[in-house]
Order: sequence, then C-alpha cells, then structure tokens
Amino acid sequence: MQERVFKRLFAPVALRNKTLRNRIVFGAHTANMAVNGLPTEQHIAYYAERAIGGAAMIVVEPMPVHPAAVLTRGNFRPSDDSVVPHFRKVAEAIKGHGAVAIQQLYHVGQHADADNSFHPGWSPSGLPSYHDSDGSHAMTESEIEETIDGFVQAARRCRDAGFDGVEVWAAYHSMLDQFWTPWSNRRDDRWGGILENRTRMGREVMRRIRETCGEDFIIGLAVNDDPNVEVALGREALAEIVALHDRDRLMDYVTCGTGSYFDFTAIMPTFTYPEKLGADLAAVLKSAVRHALVTAESHIRTPENAESVLSEGRADLVSIVRGQIADPHLAAKAQAGRSEDIRGCLSCNQMCWGRRSRDYWISCVVNPSAGREWEWGGDRFTPTSKPGRVMVVGGGPAGLEAARVAAERGHRVVLAEASDRLGGQFRLAGMQPRRTQIIDLIEWYERQLNQLQVEVRFGAYVEAEDVAREGADHVIIATGSLPPDGAFQRALPQWSTIPGGGPVVSAEAVMAREARSGKRVVVLDDGGNWKGCGTAWKLAEDGHDVVLVTPDPLVGKELQRMAVDLPLRRALIRLGTRFITESAVTHWDGKTATVTSLLGGMEQKVEADTLVFASTGMASSELSSELNMRGIAHRAIGDCSAPRQAAFAIHDGRKAALAL
Repeated sequence: MQERVFKRLFAPVALRNKTLRNRIVFGAHTANMAVNGLPTEQHIAYYAERAIGGAAMIVVEPMPVHPAAVLTRGNFRPSDDSVVPHFRKVAEAIKGHGAVAIQQLYHVGQHADADNSFHPGWSPSGLPSYHDSDGSHAMTESEIEETIDGFVQAARRCRDAGFDGVEVWAAYHSMLDQFWTPWSNRRDDRWGGILENRTRMGREVMRRIRETCGEDFIIGLAVNDDPNVEVALGREALAEIVALHDRDRLMDYVTCGTGSYFDFTAIMPTFTYPEKLGADLAAVLKSAVRHALVTAESHIRTPENAESVLSEGRADLVSIVRGQIADPHLAAKAQAGRSEDIRGCLSCNQMCWGRRSRDYWISCVVNPSAGREWEWGGDRFTPTSKPGRVMVVGGGPAGLEAARVAAERGHRVVLAEASDRLGGQFRLAGMQPRRTQIIDLIEWYERQLNQLQVEVRFGAYVEAEDVAREGADHVIIATGSLPPDGAFQRALPQWSTIPGGGPVVSAEAVMAREARSGKRVVVLDDGGNWKGCGTAWKLAEDGHDVVLVTPDPLVGKELQRMAVDLPLRRALIRLGTRFITESAVTHWDGKTATVTSLLGGMEQKVEADTLVFASTGMASSELSSELNMRGIAHRAIGDCSAPRQAAFAIHDGRKAALAL
C-alpha cells in the first residue's frame, strides 16, 4: 500500500550524469560542526546517517567562497586547498551509502558578520547588513571578479574532494540575490541596471564553474520566496531570472526556499506557519524552466507532504531538512511501508536553529543523536550483550525515551506512570495553540512501546518499596517536576511569593484544566518561553482578556533563538493581548495586580480575576532521595534531576538507556 501512496516520491530521476534513487533531498543547512575550519568525524557521521537512511541527494552545509563571506564560528575555511582531503572523507561517506553528494557555496554579501570574519562586508552598493548594525563596502569591479573566482575555486575544491556537484546560493538576499534585486543593486556599470547586467555575476559564476569543473559536474541554484517583502524580488521577477539561467543551461536544478534576511522567521518556518511553503514558488519556477529540475524546500516535514507536492506537479524533488534531522531514516522507513515509525519533526527550531543561532553545533529535540552520531553510533542501537529487566518510573519525555531505547537494545522494560496517560507536562505543551505535533510525538512513543512489548502501567504511584519489590536489574527514575509554590520572581529574589495574599495558579494547572481562569487574566511569565507565552496564547484564543507581564525587554525572549518570537507576538496582538515588559508584580490581592517597572519603579494597577504564573518547575526528586537512603542503585534523569526543557529530558533518557 505504501508503494502506491509514495509512488512519485520513490521514483528514480536523472540529474546530469547521475540517477537519484528517489526524490528526497537532505538540503543545505549550517550544522556548525567544523573545528578550525575543517570538517570532523562529527560531520562525517552526521551526513552518513542521512545517506544510510535513504536520502537520494545530500547538500552539505555552505562553504564560504571568500573571507568576506564567513558567517559562523563553525564555517569552513574559505580560499584554502587544505580543506580538500578533509572534505573527501565527507563526500566518500555520503556516496558510499548510495546518495549523491553536493556542497553548497555561499556569500552573504552585505549581511556579513565582522565578529566572525574580521573582514568588511562586500556588496553591490554598500547597503547595511540585516544581520547586525554594520554597513558594507560597495564592491569594485576587481572585487567582483575576485568574488566570482572565489566561487569557481571553491567549486574546484569540491570537485577535487569527490563531490558530485555544487549548489550556488542565491537565496535569502545573499550576494547574488543582492545583485539581482534593484533595491540592493544601485550600480550604473555593467553589473547593474538592466536585467542582463544585474544577472551577469550569477551567470558568470555558473558558466565558469561549468568550464572549470566539467560537463559531468552537477550545478544547482538556490533561491527563495519572499512574497510579503516589498523590496524583495517577486515570483514573476524571480521566474524571469531563473528562466534566463535555464535558457543557457547554467544549472541542473533549482531549489526554492522561503524567507530572507528581511523576513528571517520564514527561512526556518516553525509550527506557526502553514506547511509546504516552498512549493508555491517551486510551482511558478517549474512552469518557467525547460531543462532544470525544481526542488521544493521549506516546511515539507513528512513523506506525505512530499508526495502531495510531487503529485500536484509543483516540483521534481523535495528537500526535507528538519524532518531528516528528527529522523535520519525517514526515507527508508517510508519506502518500506513504515511511515508510522517515522519520528516527526516538531517544527520548533529549539535545538537546530536554536543552537545554531547561538553559534553551537546543531542537534534536535526529538532526536538527541543528531550531532552525536559519531559518538552514539547514529540513530541505531547495538543490542545489549546482557539483556535484563529495566524499570522506568515516569512517563514523560525522559522516561519514554529511556524505555524505548532500553527495549530497542533488547531489555525487558516496565514503565510505571502515575497518571492515566503518557507524556507528562510535555503533553500540556502540546495542548497550546498549533503545537499538536507534540501530541503526535507522544502517540509515536505509544506505538513504539507497544511494538517493543514494553509493559506500561498506568495509575502506578511508585514508592521505594515498590521499586525494591520489582527486583529490576536496572532502575531509571524520571518523575519530572512540579510547579513551584507561590510565585518566586527572579527579578525580586528577596520574595518567595507575591505580597498581597491573592491566589496564584500555575500555567501547568491552567493547561491541565485543573484551574479555571476568570475573564481577566494576568499571565506573569518569568521564563520567557513557551510555558508562559503558549499559555497566554491559549487563554487569549479561548476569549480571555490577557495582560502578559514579563521582566524581559520583550515577550518571548527565550524564543528569539528559535526565530519564533515575532510570529508569537503577532498572534498575541491579533487576539488583543496587552504586553507589559521589564516589569514585575509587586502586589496581588486577588482583584488587582500592582505591576512595577524594573527600570524606573513606576507602578500601574491591573484589575484581574486570575493571576497565572509561569516559571521553572521544582524537581520531583522524592523517590530518588528515598532510593538513595535505601541504597537502591538507580539513575535519575530529566526534570527530577534538574528541571529543564524537553530536549534535555529526551537526551537524558537516550543516554541512560545506552549506558545499560
């Protein structure tokens, strides 16, 4: 049945002199794993795992083509042939597992980062960066030629390293896009003005790469859709440019993403966006080209999404990036008729872009092996040499992952959960607006545990005597955390609760429907993350009048790193939510909250029926402490060890089970 459903997705297709085994691409993204500008074993294992998992083509993260293009700490060395033997290992690992190996080449132009490059940003007309507050240098003709040669030499190095081709990056208002776009190209020489001149640099880059690297070398082009930005190229204008390149057969495929430096949140769209975003531009370009294949990229999370894009004739290939970070074996599972076993991406950006934005190497909330493939053996499990009985206490994300991986490795597992359902507080997060992918993940765990014959006991409140009676060979405690008593605010450490004596309810109680909120609600968000912001969104969506108070300078401070804070604030404002920032609640009597500015001490009164407090939980470590007193060996993982976000709970669960 699955072969019929995915008949287009798994149809081979010719690309230059190669045949792709299916239509699934693992597109370019900065994994940020380089050390001293060179790929490492971490890189090699990361890409190899996706090739093992069935991706047809893997586009390795972008290579800066010039010192002015360096953007991150983990970027590769530009303009240096010493990278070739190191990249040969990456290419061989990808090709050795049946995938076509491509490397992206990029230059960010005016959007440079001097903190990393220590080089002036180069651009067509010297406009400012949208990456930071710096300006850029308007390029001379010789600098344009130097940059073109940088692209060509980078492509040559890729060829020498054994890559099958390169993808020239012209997306997101990068260097080539800056030349294409009249707003950013204000030149009056042969590199500006009419379309022929504005596209000259990109055409020369691709023509010279073909000349240098040969007829068998694959050349791709990456572009983006930015329909809500007035100064960006519209779809028709972009189609004209792509058609011009296609007419001269300068590229073999074109990849269509979304967003740009003008609209950064759409580059890695979260769950706040509709799915299959890149397919709209792909459909336009597919009607404009005669020779190149068209790849749809951006928020195509699942094989079902991909199949629908292909079946509608909107693209020839699909790039699933975060979906294959979350489950590197997505392609193989879908082809084998095991779609139900695919671990779905949450579209949260927490550990992929969220870590990359802080200049760390990337990982994944739901797949802690991402970035650790070299250390943990990929997203696959070596059977234990000593199968035993494992007792896991707690069915939140840490306990679920520990139980699953222990069972995968051949242990007999009992999972004891005090409530009548799995997921813990993670399930509450899935009840917030547009976050049902979390519920999907919990249901995935339920299916996996059932297949692995894990014994799940609901309504099992476990004490130390129960653990001792069970007599398991290994005990894992994952009892999570509880909301704090009172309302301790980090900005007012001298108070353990809010003066005034008014009742305070937790965000957890609101989401669990254990507490009823009145019409007028103050949400005091001491964390700046989804616990407070998502609860406020839910309350506002349900018709409550919400005032969100935060000590931070903006609502959703912790969500900035995930590029989701702006869509969140827009949603809250549309629902009538009022924001009070850089403030704390200094008095609450159950009817009126006194909100005090942390900047100047000014006070304002907010009448409310309910005050909801969102903050870090307190570890539920009683069982672990009792076991310690009795000398019963165990591992405490997740929030009962230290309250953190779900990514670290799942990581703890995986690590604990691998150690058994």
